[in-house]
Formats: sequence, structure tokens, C-alpha cells
Amino acid sequence: MKLIAYYLPQFHPIPENNLWWGEGFTEWTNVKKAKPLFPGHNQPKIPADLGYYNLGDAYTREAQTVLAKNAGIFAFCYWHYWFGNGKRLLEMPFNEVLKSGKPDFPFCLGWANEAWKAKEWNNDNTKDRTLIDQLYPGARDIENHFYSLLEAFLDKRYVKVDNKPLFVIYKPTLLPDARQFMDIWNNLAVKEGLTSGMFFVGHTNLSSGIKEIIKLGFDAVNVVRIGDCKQDKLFLAKNIIPLAKHKLLNKPMKISYADAIEIFSQSIDYDVNIFPSLIPNWDHTPRSANKGLVLHNSTPDLFSKHIKNVFKSVEDKPEEKQIIFVKSWNEWGEGNYLEPDAKYGIAYLDELRKNIEAFNK
Repeated sequence: MKLIAYYLPQFHPIPENNLWWGEGFTEWTNVKKAKPLFPGHNQPKIPADLGYYNLGDAYTREAQTVLAKNAGIFAFCYWHYWFGNGKRLLEMPFNEVLKSGKPDFPFCLGWANEAWKAKEWNNDNTKDRTLIDQLYPGARDIENHFYSLLEAFLDKRYVKVDNKPLFVIYKPTLLPDARQFMDIWNNLAVKEGLTSGMFFVGHTNLSSGIKEIIKLGFDAVNVVRIGDCKQDKLFLAKNIIPLAKHKLLNKPMKISYADAIEIFSQSIDYDVNIFPSLIPNWDHTPRSANKGLVLHNSTPDLFSKHIKNVFKSVEDKPEEKQIIFVKSWNEWGEGNYLEPDAKYGIAYLDELRKNIEAFNK
């Protein structure tokens, strides 16, 4: 069984963020200034063992992998930003990992193919403007995109499924022609010695998005279901009071984590090409304040229950397809992380390790 944890590289300053938000802005900026918005709201989140790190520090990157390995994480999936015409952002941490050969820890890439909107990064009454658009200039750009990552695909650490480098696309339905994209990359992969081609995983936050991604021809679908907490009609009917407070009283949408994990695992996850997700926690309010979703009262014990449900969905799959994504390793601005914090320390990591050990017996 392989657990692949999504990894956010937003923890180092870049010129664009300095321009948009002020000198030295990183994900920690929003994390530090977050405030409790209701009684018992655990904000701000405070990192423990690793502190408010900068991903330009090789020691931090090594320390992260030690924690991940000890907990049973198989690989990191680094979010990758390609906005078209060669424009990239936040590429430094992964480039350092690639060029240095360290940490010696498996990895893959996920293309976060969406425009950056101001309100999605900062909650300070920001106008809803586009910071940088996501462009799809055509076939030549698709080829250039592939070759910009070829060194990574050829690296011995790169995660493969059926001998194919695994590549996640965050919003597959935004691609103007997903089949063209995948055909071009598969042909180039074979040409460059990756004789089996690529293994494409379409990501979705909604159960309702699975069928469309399969129709597009993706090899697998990673379903996260955070979106179901806000769109699943049956789930919302059971949480009518939080929904009403959210809509009518401008309160954060506070959902019990214990309730949420009941919809995070579904029968379709037993299908061989559905890769389910582990979601340890979620609190988007550092970025979106009262508009945010909060999975309230997540605990290590409840996370352990969630782990067991997800593990059941993969135990009878072929070993090559026993893949689970962890959402996420370090999305601190979304209150969605496995890294140690001041409240629980390494308790979430310990629960993960214990459940993996039990699964492997």
C-alpha cells in the first residue's frame, strides 16, 4: 500500500507574493494572523517540531521526510504550477529536491492548473481579482510543459504505477482537450525512453466529478470529497443548522469532523482505479474567514477511524493500485496537515503509523 501526501511549496517568499501581499509573504502569514471565530475554534494553528519553516532550508526538507517515513508515508506529491507559456511559480523547493538528489524519498507531481484569485489567498477584504491567469496556449505549450519536467520523470525517486510516472491534474475538466494533452505527453514519454507512457490521475473534490474524469480517459481518479460537505444534498440536510448559520448569519460553515468522515469513504472507492483520500483535518478560515468550511473537533482518535474506513477500500485491490492520497502534508492555511502542531504534537502521525502496521500484518 502506498500513501502519497500532497505537499504545498508556498512556504518561501517569491517576488510575485511580495508584490501582491507585501514583503516576505508566505503561507505562514495567513496562518499566524488567524483568529478564533466561534467558541472552541482552534485558531491560530501553531506548528510544533518544524516551526515556521522556510522551504529554502534543506534541513527542513530532510526533517519533513523523516517524520513522513516514520509515519508510513510513501511519497510526497509536490504541487506544481505551470500557467502556460513557460510561466511557473513556487518551483524552488522541488527544484532543490530534484537537483540535489535529497531527500532520498519518493515523489511525484500534481499540476495545480487554475488561476490564482486574490480572495483565495487572503481574507483581508480583498477585491476578487485575478493575480495570475491559467492559460492553455496549445500543443507547443503542452510539449514544452512535458520537457520542463522530463528530468523529474526520469529520476529514480519518481513514483510509477504500471511502470508509468504518476502525474496528478488538479482540475482535469478545465483542460480544453484533456485527451490531446494526455496523448501528447504519452507520445513524448515513449520517445524519451519512458516506454510505458504516463499514468494520469484526475483529482476531484466532489463525488459527482468522478464519472466525468473517467470519461475523459484518465487512468485513475483521486477523490477528496471536501466539496461534498458543501454540495451533497443528503449531507447538508443532516447539517441544516450549520448551513443556515453560514448562509444567513455570515458564520463559518462548521461541520463535525465525525460527521464528515462518514461521507469521505464511499462504495465507489473500492473500484480499482479510484484512489481514495485521507483527510486529517480542514479549516479554511485563515484564508477565507467567515466564508470558510471548518471540520470541527477533528481528533487523532477520529482520524484513526477514518483511516480504517479508507484502508478497507483498498485492501482487495492489486498491490500496484493500493494507492491512497493524503490531503495534505502541510496545507496549514487550510488547516489541513499532518505535520506536528502545538495541540496534538505527532499524535496524527502516530495513528497513521499504527494503522499501517496493523494493515501490513
